[in-house]
Order: sequence, then C-alpha cells, then structure tokens
Amino acid sequence: MVLLVKFIGFSFLMLGLFGCMSDAQFKEKLAKTLKENPKVLTEAIEKNPVEIITAFQNAVKDAQQNMAKNRDEDEKKQLEESFTNPLAPAIRSDETIRGSKDAPLTLVEYSDFECPFCARGYNTVMELMSKYGNKLRFVYKHLPLSFHERAMLASQYYEAIRLQSAEKAFKFHDEIYKNQRKLQNGEAYLKEAAKQVGADMKKVAKDISSKEVLDRIEADQQEAAKFGMQGTPGFVLNGVPVRGAYPTSHFNNIVEELKKRGKLNL
Repeated sequence: MVLLVKFIGFSFLMLGLFGCMSDAQFKEKLAKTLKENPKVLTEAIEKNPVEIITAFQNAVKDAQQNMAKNRDEDEKKQLEESFTNPLAPAIRSDETIRGSKDAPLTLVEYSDFECPFCARGYNTVMELMSKYGNKLRFVYKHLPLSFHERAMLASQYYEAIRLQSAEKAFKFHDEIYKNQRKLQNGEAYLKEAAKQVGADMKKVAKDISSKEVLDRIEADQQEAAKFGMQGTPGFVLNGVPVRGAYPTSHFNNIVEELKKRGKLNL
C-alpha cells in the first residue's frame, strides 16, 4: 500500500497535476482527487505510459533502498543489544553436546530437519566445528515448522534415538541433513536412517511418541519463540542470536567481536 501511494504520488508529481505542497496537503489532495475522479489515474497512465513506468520504477527502487537501510539498522541495533544482554539458552543436565563440554564457545541451533536452509546451516555448523575444534560445543534443538509435514516426526526419531545414544543421534542428524531429499519417502526413510545408525528399533517405536520426547521438543519450540526465532535455522552463539542461514564468516565475525569486547578468550 505504501509503495502504491508513492507510485501514484510520483506519477502525479511528474505529470504536474499537483503543485508544491506539504506531505499532509499532498495526501489530502491525492485522496480527494481519486475520490472525485477515480479515472484520473487510468487516464494519466494511458496518456503518459513512459513517465508512469519511470515513476513506478523509481518508487520501487526507493522502497527497496529504504527497506534495506531499515533492515540493516535494525540488525545493528539488535546485534548491539545481544552483546550487552546476551540470550541464555537452557543447557540441560542431560544435554547431548557435540564437541568439548567445557568449550568457551557454545553454539545452539533451532532447526527443522526438512528445511532446505537448515541443510545449509548444517554445513555451516560443520565448518565451524572444524575451524574451532575443542573450543566449540554444539547443541541441537528442535523447531519443526508446521508446513513441513515430516519435520516433527524426524525430530521425534532424533529424540528417541538420543535416549539410546548421543553418538547415534548425531549420526542420524548428519544422515538426514546429508540426504534431506530422501525425506520425501516419509517414515520409511526415517526408519532406514535409524537402522543405519544402529538404533534399537523396538525401543525407538516405543519412545517416539512418549511424553519425554514430545515435552523436550515442545520446550525447544517455546525457547525458540522466546528468542524470536520465527523461521529456521536459528542460532545462538555465546548469547548472540543469528536468525537465518548465514555463512560461516558471519559467525567468525561474531567471535572476533566477542574477543574485542573482552567477552571471550580463545
């Protein structure tokens, strides 16, 4: 709607239909003109197509630039706030941690097994673990989105396997993200992947819908919502949120900023 108003306004200004006036006067004049003669815009377009197209292109360009500027400013403010007041994801006493449990860097991910951007996020996590080694610990949490019909069940399988073995759970995690397209085969693929990592299938069948499994996934979803993770993947690196599938360099920049601020020693 804002873009449309700008487009109409630019068109009228370019055509000289309105003189010099304040924004309030302009809006009032525009509304009155369109109400009294709604065909005026159609007639203007038919008589001056090149000028109208130019006005529209300018309006789109200005809107895109303003949106990008506002987004960048918002991200900077949010990032600064997160350095001052870092988020604190819950690390449970029975948490399955990948990497050194005493690592100075903690990366928590809120993810959806069926999300293609999460497959990209998986590659980023692997790169970060390779770069920082025993200085980074990784915690995987669940945020299955409602429009991904296999995501919730995949999370349940992961948690059921995790109850048996952390190592097997992470192998299952890696298998799914490396072969995400196979999720199109539904539960048949999830069973195949679970067997491949050596899970006890009778116990998996018993646990996938257990209260323990469902409660854990629900707790992850609630925490993600509290942190403003509306989509996937979402990350928290030493309290600093990263909402989206950002490249490895973005996380490296956060690490460097934490070091500059004296909040991290590596």
